[in-house]
Amino acid sequence: MAIEASSENFDQLIAGPLTVVDFWAPWCGPCKMMSPIMEKLEQQFGDQIKFVKMNVDGNQEIAQRYKVMSIPSLVLFRDGEAKEKVSGVYPEAKLAHYFERKISE
Repeated sequence: MAIEASSENFDQLIAGPLTVVDFWAPWCGPCKMMSPIMEKLEQQFGDQIKFVKMNVDGNQEIAQRYKVMSIPSLVLFRDGEAKEKVSGVYPEAKLAHYFERKISE
């Protein structure tokens, strides 16, 4: 299960070698579509990538810091530094391929 981030623990959660933060909100339909996809990918890649969820409701300052303008958005962090961002709903196979490439970099 992805780790729920808050403004208090966010910086320490992204400190690992490879972290994916899912910016979402409970009222967001596309976010609900992405949730089972992200759960499957976490089962597949959870030993190599840390999966974190950040509810943008009440955490707008962090979303703004990483220029998250629409949700769902996935921000890839390497050693605490934001490297890439993708927004919208992606098929599981496409994200799996993306994660495999990022792990091998």
